[in-house]
Amino acid sequence: MTDLEKALLDPTMVYTDPSDVVADQSLTRDQQIEILRRWEYDARELEVAEEEAGMTVLRPEMFDLVLQALHTLGAERDTEHTPPTK
Repeated sequence: MTDLEKALLDPTMVYTDPSDVVADQSLTRDQQIEILRRWEYDARELEVAEEEAGMTVLRPEMFDLVLQALHTLGAERDTEHTPPTK
């Protein structure tokens, strides 16, 4: 069984790729979406922080991978809680 609390706190502590969340049969669809939404928020915040610091974004594809996984589950991007872009 997946450590749901840990996955909700930091999805990267439990999963290496957003598609792993989709493939996890021990989670309900709602749990998968919640984990991916947290991952989406974290990935976007990291991108913004790296851009603002003048750093190269380490995993620019991660945000897109999370959005693809959400799309696979039929969920839309959470624009209400997404950090603003430049």
